Amino acid sequence: MKYPKLTKAEEEIMQLLWRAKEPTTVSQLIEQMPEPHPPHSTISSIVRILEGKGFVDHKTYGRTHAYYTTVDKKDYTRFSLRKLAGNYFQGSMNDLVSFLVKENDLSLKDLSEIIEKLENE
Repeated sequence: MKYPKLTKAEEEIMQLLWRAKEPTTVSQLIEQMPEPHPPHSTISSIVRILEGKGFVDHKTYGRTHAYYTTVDKKDYTRFSLRKLAGNYFQGSMNDLVSFLVKENDLSLKDLSEIIEKLENE
């Protein structure tokens, strides 16, 4: 599946919504953000943009909207990694992983643990 590009602010809101696991109001999102909190109108606008892009939907309770994700985090992560590999590593996931291993100076023990986790999923 192909997704529209998200801005850094949109991705930040998506991370909060994915963590919430239940419909969340704009005020609840703001409470989770570091001080100084952004204006309610700013976060509300970002959430509406995400809704327009198809990442978010809402339930209405009187005059209150509670937002929830319509895109699975794992699906978006997979899409993002494939796009990263395509843009910077000629589409090679092996080259991407090799780069990450070298840049993060992972030990054989670290790699073994990662492989074990992958095999157990």
